[in-house]
Amino acid sequence: MVPKIRRGSRTHGLLVYLYGPGKRDEHIDPHLVGSWDGFAPDPGRDTSADPDPKVTLARLTAALDLRVKQAGDRAPAKHVWHCSVRADPGDRMLTDAEWNTVARRLVAATGIAPEGDPDGCRWVAVRHADDHIHILATMVRGDLRRPRMNYDFKKAQAECRRIEKEWNLRQLNSGDGTGSKAPTSAERFKAERTGRPEPSRETLREAVRQSLAGAATEEEFFTRLREAGLRVKVRHAPSGDALGYNVALPGDRNRNGEPVWYPGSKLAPDLSLPKIRLRLADDTVDQTAPSATISSRPDWSPPARARRSAAGIAERAAVLLDGGDEAAAQLVGVGELLDAVAQTSPAATRAELAAAAREFERATRSHVRAERADTRAIRSAARGIIQAGGALGRGEDGGTTAMLVSTLVLVALAASRWHSARGHAQQAHASRQTAEHLRIAYHQAATTPMRALRDQGRALPEAVRRTHEATIRAALPQQGLRADGTTKTDVLAATLAQAEQAGHGPEALLQRAIAMRELDTAEDVNDVLVWRLRRLAQLPAHPAEATQPQAGTRQPTASTNDRTSNRTAPTAAARPGSDPRTRPPRR
Repeated sequence: MVPKIRRGSRTHGLLVYLYGPGKRDEHIDPHLVGSWDGFAPDPGRDTSADPDPKVTLARLTAALDLRVKQAGDRAPAKHVWHCSVRADPGDRMLTDAEWNTVARRLVAATGIAPEGDPDGCRWVAVRHADDHIHILATMVRGDLRRPRMNYDFKKAQAECRRIEKEWNLRQLNSGDGTGSKAPTSAERFKAERTGRPEPSRETLREAVRQSLAGAATEEEFFTRLREAGLRVKVRHAPSGDALGYNVALPGDRNRNGEPVWYPGSKLAPDLSLPKIRLRLADDTVDQTAPSATISSRPDWSPPARARRSAAGIAERAAVLLDGGDEAAAQLVGVGELLDAVAQTSPAATRAELAAAAREFERATRSHVRAERADTRAIRSAARGIIQAGGALGRGEDGGTTAMLVSTLVLVALAASRWHSARGHAQQAHASRQTAEHLRIAYHQAATTPMRALRDQGRALPEAVRRTHEATIRAALPQQGLRADGTTKTDVLAATLAQAEQAGHGPEALLQRAIAMRELDTAEDVNDVLVWRLRRLAQLPAHPAEATQPQAGTRQPTASTNDRTSNRTAPTAAARPGSDPRTRPPRR
């Protein structure tokens, strides 16, 4: 059950809409299900006093506005309190009497009309669809004072959670005020009219987030926004210092033909310029050596090396998320890493990785703040991936993407546990949804390299295979691994054999991989260990990985403005399920 609260100044105009045909959804049989005294005139069904519903609607307007007119100048300019309450699609259909109870409980909980208070505000509840009602109240009490309505949205949310529990309805997660501002109805309708798959606000939020991923300076952040094809307007103080910024999509204009601007703070709480400056100041990334922590093997392509480095850094982030509140900053870094991978991933995995990044965006924000946080490593890893360029056609065919995504699944699950331990229901849910998208992306990326590694395992001499399978059984007696030639055992045995050829002790290397982090949350222990082993032993993730980038491709540089050739403009048209050819031109 979802309440949505707005304020306005036109009682009659809102009633006309509620009793009218509707602008998008059809209003069927609009009628009152409750009112402040139970005797309010109903323009939908009350024809006893006057057959003309317009006359009855005028009477209802006058009754609701009575205290407002009596208060005169003391009445608030926006005196209309409007709360729509929508049931979950999976809930049973509530009766009019039940919706009346919902309305009464909400106006009481929010301070509109406290239970037993004869001077409570006047209100009505209108139902014109099966799944929701609209509560309209005028915010002047019978004693001509204003109601005490501090935190009315939080109180309405809390009351809805109680109703859901008492009535055995679907129980939604409680919010904590750190979520992004949802698109308005007008924004959603505009997106439908113009053929966009989503409102501009959501497209811009993702675009700004992606431009921030791995950025080292404020100037680089603004440059990335412009390179992504967005309109950018920076607000300056008289001294010349930037105070804030606004962004707009090319072609998105209002009725006057002007660009529709959104300030960063209205896209998400952590995308205001002051919050961005704090992140850039506290988490400075390495601007000159984005590959400093990456393996120095020259036969690996830049995208492959960047992903390998990021996998190790993500593994350490997962360990930190098992700690205390100081791990909160790691979540921001993980979000940037997901954005970087999604921007540069091959087409086969891009949709799921982009969905994972969007889900995890909610998990990066909570009221927990770490006083001292060093996320330079993980933000530098995101920067390294972006500067290395896209995986497509650059010597990375999915092997190291699978290696990294396999680790990110465990990071998302660690984030879910971290949030659950602190009662962050929405963030924990977002983390679990992130893990599901990452699992799908992993299977998409791992199919080809796993098939190649399986073939290598099956080609091992029988004696060698049995030796390594015995090592696996001894190290993981509780995992139920079978040395019977199954695909996953073949891959793990092949990896141990290759590690031994590279000079590593198979038993010691396997124990090291197991000890890196618990395996209980892994969907497939074999897969996790394969990628850990290959990263620790610096083995190619796939035979095709050990190739140089194709001739004529742009090499990464240390320039802060170097952009990936595979990155698409973050517009609605570039989102999963849409045609990237329709994205707006750069301006």
